[in-house]
Amino acid sequence: MIESSLPEPHVWLRLTQPHHHDAFDMPYAREIGGRWNPPRSWPALYLNDYMATVHAQVRRLFAGRGIDPDDLDDTAPIEFAVATLPQRQRVADAVSDGGVASIGLPATYHRDDVDVNVDHALTQNIGVRVHDAGLRGVWCRSATMTGNELAGFPVGDRSVAQPHWSRPLPYASWRHAVTLADVIQP
Repeated sequence: MIESSLPEPHVWLRLTQPHHHDAFDMPYAREIGGRWNPPRSWPALYLNDYMATVHAQVRRLFAGRGIDPDDLDDTAPIEFAVATLPQRQRVADAVSDGGVASIGLPATYHRDDVDVNVDHALTQNIGVRVHDAGLRGVWCRSATMTGNELAGFPVGDRSVAQPHWSRPLPYASWRHAVTLADVIQP
């Protein structure tokens, strides 16, 4: 597995829902599991790298449900939060071609031109290896095939996300944002 340092400085973006009390709380991901952490394992924080990835996540969230995100009103139950991570976070590389190969994923893993379905059992097993190696997560190509994501595995105060705002922003504040600078802060 190829290790990498996360880009620094970088602001990470997170989608959340209004009923979550803390956008960066991780008990749900620990209990239910996610793409990179098995159920009832360890806390994981799933973050996006850029606004394009966030918007792709919203489209994916509503795909197959007959809902086009452009048709949602400004009160849609989706919120947006941003944070930075402490410096020098070492993670597994699932972004570069070499990293994807070394971690055990197919070369076509979430490429812009190929939609390959990779079972969560495979990625969760990889996540176990990454976690056991003491790395702070997996920096990976987004499942939306737009940009990259981070599945962060925080351990103690040295690796937790530092929120930029006291509370997440409602959909109306960021629904048309192209870059983070376009986000309207109330």
